[in-house]
Amino acid sequence: MDELFFSFQDSLIPDEEIDELGVKIGGEIQSMKDAASMGYSDDRASINLPFDNKAVDRVKEVVEDKKELNPSYLVVVGIGGSIRGTKAVQEAVSGKLRNQRDSGMKVLYACNPDPYIIRDIKGIMESILEKKDNVVLNVVSKSGTTTETMANFQLLVDLLKEHRQDYRRYVVATTERDSGLWNLASKEGFDLLEIPGKVGGRYSVYSPVGLFPLAMLGVDIDELLKGARIMRDRCLKSEIRDNPAVFGSIVTYLHHRGGNSIYNLFLYSEDFESIGGWYRQLMAESLGKEYNNSGERVFEGLTPLTCIGSRDLHSMAQLLLGGPYDKLTSFIKVEGEDSMVSVPVNPRYSCLVDGIQGKSLGFIIDAIYEGVKVSFRNNKRPFTEVVLPDRREASIGEFLQYKMMETMYLGSLLDVNPFNQPNVESYKKETRRILGD
Repeated sequence: MDELFFSFQDSLIPDEEIDELGVKIGGEIQSMKDAASMGYSDDRASINLPFDNKAVDRVKEVVEDKKELNPSYLVVVGIGGSIRGTKAVQEAVSGKLRNQRDSGMKVLYACNPDPYIIRDIKGIMESILEKKDNVVLNVVSKSGTTTETMANFQLLVDLLKEHRQDYRRYVVATTERDSGLWNLASKEGFDLLEIPGKVGGRYSVYSPVGLFPLAMLGVDIDELLKGARIMRDRCLKSEIRDNPAVFGSIVTYLHHRGGNSIYNLFLYSEDFESIGGWYRQLMAESLGKEYNNSGERVFEGLTPLTCIGSRDLHSMAQLLLGGPYDKLTSFIKVEGEDSMVSVPVNPRYSCLVDGIQGKSLGFIIDAIYEGVKVSFRNNKRPFTEVVLPDRREASIGEFLQYKMMETMYLGSLLDVNPFNQPNVESYKKETRRILGD
């Protein structure tokens, strides 16, 4: 298998209902095709990011310059969509324990303005800088005025300034052109990377938002974007059974209308946990809307849930299999996981669990996975399935592109705008008022 495999056969949705909606969504497929030829002028602009060679070249230019500094750490400062996609790809490709395992450049994410976390990040940075090693600071904010990000950035850039006279060379600002951060960075002399105006944070992983830090950390961004391009073209097809994003959106929509308004992304890998966090924002912020496209008050949306297999079977399986029928589960699995780690053959321990002696952990988790699917079928719990051929960049690139386009199609079916977040702006406005007072 060299591409993502999709299965909707256990969704418990009749074919005739899917076909009816396939006609309804035809207009949105055409709108998506139109957007594919419109650069960054349409709200769906993020589907064109993987084809932006000019932006990729600029990212590589800045990466080459910053790697000449031989930094020990990259510190990415951002929140929400400015950081979730980067972390999702980095951990999926190189692992959650990358910092502990690899001897090269390490990464820290300064996301929440939690005083304890930022204190520790400052401490790590200070110890590195005092040893005359280097730290590159990448601040990411589309608006350039995000309260949490600007607070953390000011703290960390001030520390950098204390230890490096030429501190400006160690800072990269990723933001929208002419934002407050853009203008400040221009005056300061920081390197600048541009976020296209029509690309929202939760859709921005294939822009410099994700590409710069990922390339700094050794992720092959060319392969990542190659996967995204393949999936984009696949998700523009008019035939719904050849278009996994359309088919998945229809299945999710029909379950939502039938009362299954909790969407459970069940990822069978510890390293995919941040993909779950990235997707939680994508679904919640894109589809949770007070008003529909006609201005009617509808309080629309689905509630995203994330589980990690097989860990969360020991906290969630009872609810998923015995609780209310209000969930649609999507299983995400990697085909033929590595069998490099196996349970030793030791007869003295064979009395504990039968059948695991000499078996690889990959084989064991596959057996658990198959057992879970059988249990879901026996209990008439609907699920879909996505199988990745591996966890390399191209496959992760395909998967994230699929979920972003599926979300756009689902927004069309729900008759809401999947690109704005008006209610989020209300808390930001109140925060600024309180801080000003």
